[in-house]
Amino acid sequence: MCTTLALISLSLGTLASGNQSVSDRFLSAFAAPSWHVPLWARDKGASSRLGSEIRRRQGSLEETSWSILSDSATESAPVSLAYVAEDLPLLQSTSRASGDPSPVSVSDLGKETGPPLNSVVKVRARLHTVRATGSSCFLVLREAGGPTVQAVHFKDKSALEESKALLKFVKGLHPESILEVEGKLVSATVKSCTQSNVEIQIHTLRVISRAPPVLPFSVEDAGRPEEEVEKSQDTDRPLPTLGQDLRLDYRHLDLRAPAQNAALRVKSEMCRLFREAMYEQGFTEIQTPKLIGGASEGGAEVFSLDYFGRKAFLAQSPQLFKQMAVAGDLGGVFEIGPVFRAEKSNSRRHLTEFTGVDMEMPIQSHYMEAIEVAHGAFKKMFRELEESPRSQELLARIRRQFPSEPPKIPDEPVVISHQEAVDMLRERGDTKIGDLDDFSSSQEILLGEIVREKYGTDLVVVDQYPLDVRPFYTMLSPSDPSRSNSYDIFLRGQEISSGAQRIHDPDLLLRRIQEKEGDPEELKFYIEALSCGCPPHAGFGLGLDRIVSLYLDLGNVRKASLFPRDPRRLSP
Repeated sequence: MCTTLALISLSLGTLASGNQSVSDRFLSAFAAPSWHVPLWARDKGASSRLGSEIRRRQGSLEETSWSILSDSATESAPVSLAYVAEDLPLLQSTSRASGDPSPVSVSDLGKETGPPLNSVVKVRARLHTVRATGSSCFLVLREAGGPTVQAVHFKDKSALEESKALLKFVKGLHPESILEVEGKLVSATVKSCTQSNVEIQIHTLRVISRAPPVLPFSVEDAGRPEEEVEKSQDTDRPLPTLGQDLRLDYRHLDLRAPAQNAALRVKSEMCRLFREAMYEQGFTEIQTPKLIGGASEGGAEVFSLDYFGRKAFLAQSPQLFKQMAVAGDLGGVFEIGPVFRAEKSNSRRHLTEFTGVDMEMPIQSHYMEAIEVAHGAFKKMFRELEESPRSQELLARIRRQFPSEPPKIPDEPVVISHQEAVDMLRERGDTKIGDLDDFSSSQEILLGEIVREKYGTDLVVVDQYPLDVRPFYTMLSPSDPSRSNSYDIFLRGQEISSGAQRIHDPDLLLRRIQEKEGDPEELKFYIEALSCGCPPHAGFGLGLDRIVSLYLDLGNVRKASLFPRDPRRLSP
């Protein structure tokens, strides 16, 4: 049941002039089509005729004096309109709202393109913080994603009891409750809010959903920069330190912090931009199966399960199927989808389930064609993220909590060979690395520093990896039998993508499977696809979560995953 706790009235008596009727004086207070007549003005203390007239009038409420609502208002007395503070009943989609104005976006308030000053606005948002005393209240309302605005009420002596009731109502609210607030938008200076040049003078306050008095942690604490928290530990008011496990246990709360929320929106933007880059070059998006009858790449790092009495696996990549799509004459193909790895690693860069971004394409003469496509996609993604107005605000929110600089991306791909990379590391004092060794995490980071100094880029490709550290389907190097036509792409000194020219000759493929001690029978479907004539092709696969984490310098890939999965976490 709706319990109205405060009915405070707005007198329009000051608008009276000449022989105007009460109705005319009331309706003349509204004059701009862009912003709505408030609910409290339409539905409380006005006749049905006035209500229907207001709904078709153009309107902006002009400020007048406050008085107590009177049922005996006459031509000579002020016409009073009530406003409300209440809990709304449970919304069960009983009917569609008709005639009621939709809430405006908090992020539009205070902008030239948003509602004008002194107009009545309605916003629906979470209660971020609240301060209430016997004479005033200050509410910070937070919209999804982080925009905030202040809403205020000061005790009104002309309607003292009703005003006190409103203040008492506000005192019973808890942060993270969802509110709908209507009121007058006025100029103000509020440095603590994103909408720092305006505030809302509350007329109507409705509670959509109440949050409990105590939460595992506050969204305000979840959004603090790590440096701020660390500095506070030596003061008499140390800020709470929120561990990674606590955040992930209550991920739904952690996601409300502006930076965390924006990081996943940036991830969505990266997906969109990658898709655009592929579509612009004529690629076809595909969806490959995730339940397969054999290990995708012949390795042991797969999850197995019972499939109606047969053994099945979760795909560790779409590799074999995207090659078969090329063999099926789909041309260049790509996929964005889940990937599963049974790696018992609890590092900051590994997950057991993540979002894979894969591409495969026919090539005319050299695997550099695929590297150029990959570089073009990265360049589009990263540059448009920094330049697009729709993502600049997202990046700003993230960088307030996780400071970072945009990575340096060259116009053309910077490619160095594996041997050149080994030589660079040796020049920096790493004497233990061998010519045919794969890189460790620390070596990758050091290599990233060297490349940035030498080439002025954070994005680099290393090719011609040793054949022994690559899967069976990787094409051999024509100049050195110990190496392969493979490549890795590094961002800020960490590998984000692995790719290669693939073997398209069935006899060579069968020999390589046997050399790797694989089971040709298990891969019969794949070998047959290539046996029917297959164009030379190359491609790559990358982990989207890792790219987001590195690009934004989040420090942990889990921050770039909606509900991350690692060896210790299956819930939530």
